[in-house]
Amino acid sequence: MNIKGRVCVDKKTKNLIKRIQPGQIAVISHPDLDEIAAKSLVEAKVKAVVNAELSTTGKYPNLGPEVLLKAGVPLIDNVGKHIMDLEDNETIIIKDNKIIHQNKVIGKGLLMTPKRLEFLQKETQKNVNNQLHEFVSNTLHYAIKEKELILNDINYPQIKTVMKGKHVVVVVRGQGYKEDLMAIKPYIHDVKPVLVAVDGGADALIELGLKPHLIIGDMDSVSDSSLKCKAELIVHAYLDGKAPGIERLQKLGLEYKVFPVAGTSEDAALLLAHANGAELIVAVGTHSNMIDFLEKGRSGMASTVLVRIKVGSKLVDAKGVSKLYRPKIYFGQIAQVLIAGLIPIFIVSSISPILSQFWRILLLKVRLLIRI
Repeated sequence: MNIKGRVCVDKKTKNLIKRIQPGQIAVISHPDLDEIAAKSLVEAKVKAVVNAELSTTGKYPNLGPEVLLKAGVPLIDNVGKHIMDLEDNETIIIKDNKIIHQNKVIGKGLLMTPKRLEFLQKETQKNVNNQLHEFVSNTLHYAIKEKELILNDINYPQIKTVMKGKHVVVVVRGQGYKEDLMAIKPYIHDVKPVLVAVDGGADALIELGLKPHLIIGDMDSVSDSSLKCKAELIVHAYLDGKAPGIERLQKLGLEYKVFPVAGTSEDAALLLAHANGAELIVAVGTHSNMIDFLEKGRSGMASTVLVRIKVGSKLVDAKGVSKLYRPKIYFGQIAQVLIAGLIPIFIVSSISPILSQFWRILLLKVRLLIRI
C-alpha cells in the first residue's frame, strides 16, 4: 500500500467532518471508532484514515472499522498521539504501516485488515459479559441519582413550537438514522408532524428537503447553515445551568432558550415533546442499547430508561412506523397513472390505419346515438 495525500487533522472526528475535503487523509484520535463517525468519513470521501488511537480497544464490539473496510477506505491505527502534531493540508505518504512526512518516517501503526478485524472482534466478544455487568450496574446506580426525571418537576422552557395533540418526530444522529428517515418520509409527507432535531439530526432532515421546526442539543455537531434555518433553538444545559452551546449561538447572533435537565440531549427532546402534549412521538436514530451508549462514551443508560418510563406508550420507533404506516393514494396520482397508460394507446391508434378507422366508426356511432 502506498497512499499520498493532504491531511485534515482533528481530535474530534465530528469536527473534522465539517472541514475535510474529498480525497484528503483524515488524521483522528478516536479510540473505539464508532459506526456513525466511520460512515461520516466514508460519505466525506476520505482517501484514508490515520488514527492515533486503537480503532478497536476490545472493550465492546464497535462497528467503525468494519464500515471503513467495507467501503474500501484504508485504516492505520495506534500510530500514537504525536501524529496529531501534523497540520492541515500537509502532505504525507502512507507506505504499508508507516507514515512518512518530508521524507522522514514520523510514525508507525497497525493496518486494519479483514483478518485482523476478525481477530479483534472475537477477542472483544470475550469481554461483552463483563461490559454488560458493569453497564447494568452503572445504569442502576445513576438511575437513583437521576430519578428526578420522573419524580420531580422539571423547569421546561416556554417554546413557540406547537406540539399539543400533534405527532412529533424526534431525529437523532444515531445508528440507521438516515435509512429510518427515508423509510418514514411518506408518513412525514402525509401526516406533517412536528420535526424536532437533536443536534446533527437537523442536517439529516435538511438533506432530505425537510425543515426542522425545533433544534435541541449542545449545538456541537450541527452545521451553521442548519442552525440558521429559522428553527426554534433550545440549548441543552447541565443542571447547574452551564451550557457550552450558548457561546456558539451568540457568535452566530441567533435567539435561543435554555433547558437545564439531566440526561442526554435526545432525552431532553423526548421530555420536551411529552411535556408539550404531543399525541405521538416517533423516535429516529435514538440510542436504545448498550453498544449505542458505549459508542457515545456513556457508562450507563439511566436517563434513557427513566425518560422512556415517563413518556410511556406514546413513544414509538421509526422502524415500527415504516412497517405499519401505508401512504395515502391521491386521485391525482391515479390520474397520472391512467394518463401515462393511455398515451401509448393513443400513439399506436394514430399510427395504425386499422385502429384509426375503428375509432372513426366508433365516434360516428356515438354521434348518431346522440342525435336519436
